[in-house]
Amino acid sequence: MSFWKRKKHRVPRIKRRAPPGAAPGSVIIDPQAPLSQMTVTTYGPDGVSERCVADPAEIRKYLDHPGVVWINVEGLGSESVLRGLAELFQLHPLALEDVVNVHQRAKVDRYGDQLFITARISAAEQERTEQLSLFLGRKYVLTFLEDPGDCFDPVRRRLRDNDGVIRRRGADYLAYALLDAAVDAYFPLLELFGEKLETLEDEVIARPTPLVVAKIHDAKHHLRGLRRVIWPLREAMNELARDTSTFVGDETRVYFRDLYDHTVQIIDLVETYREMGSDLTDLYLSSLSNRLNEIMRVLTVISTIFMPLSFIVGVYGMNFDTDSPWNMPELKWRYGYLFVAIILLATSLGMLGFFWRRGWLGKAPSPAELRKQENGDKPES
Repeated sequence: MSFWKRKKHRVPRIKRRAPPGAAPGSVIIDPQAPLSQMTVTTYGPDGVSERCVADPAEIRKYLDHPGVVWINVEGLGSESVLRGLAELFQLHPLALEDVVNVHQRAKVDRYGDQLFITARISAAEQERTEQLSLFLGRKYVLTFLEDPGDCFDPVRRRLRDNDGVIRRRGADYLAYALLDAAVDAYFPLLELFGEKLETLEDEVIARPTPLVVAKIHDAKHHLRGLRRVIWPLREAMNELARDTSTFVGDETRVYFRDLYDHTVQIIDLVETYREMGSDLTDLYLSSLSNRLNEIMRVLTVISTIFMPLSFIVGVYGMNFDTDSPWNMPELKWRYGYLFVAIILLATSLGMLGFFWRRGWLGKAPSPAELRKQENGDKPES
């Protein structure tokens, strides 16, 4: 599905699988959710190891690793896997309920010796967002994703290549690295929005068609969705940057402040592009009005040209008695018809030339043509 393809349902729909009045902590699995796939990554200053496991019980032997353990779960369709992990890591029932109900806003909760973080991240195909649920413990990080595929490959490469300080830091730094990768994944998406909006601006001025309006409406719709998920993310990152508990160390808290700055930059871009989308709507109406004015101008010019022509033809079309001495002498002249035709042609060309010199004819250059002219006028360096 194309990123710009219009959807039938414009209002975001939130579907809770737990019925109203259900007991807190009720876990109801979506039958359409993909099956859970687990990957265990253990690392320390001396090396890193990655393994795929099928049974949560197999993870228990890795928890004694002297370094950091990262358990990544892709897909929320296996209830046995989720309950097995909840039992192994003593996850709070309310937190597990938030994991499977993937409509949560970004937030930070504390459950005993765990920090629970939810965030909306850009999906692999960059056409939608999905929920990331992260549990931060003393020596482990447990992450849940809705579907296979994520934006954490840069973190994995840093672990394998021992790039930076990630293998010498604790689990809190790994949580920062994962959230940082999730936040940075929004920048390519916003760059795509910027390019599309610039293209739409040129199309609005050059060809203000209803199809352009539909594209603008789609862009504004997606930007509203991004704004809805990024604003709570800023609040969550601010809370982590100001966290004074033992979950986040002083050295890592500095990085969370930098991550908070990134979320602020993303919000600024989203707000700028939303204003551009609103301006494009106004620009479309102005362009449509200008186009109508151009059409009316052309029709007015044509009518103005035919006014003297109609007058001349009307004068010479009066078929009075040719024997009268007061009639037009051209009626009996051999070259009278040719004379009138030349007058008509000269009048038309003269009026067209006058209109052209006054700037009433011709098409205004498009923004792309203006930029091309400006670049062509610049001297070569």
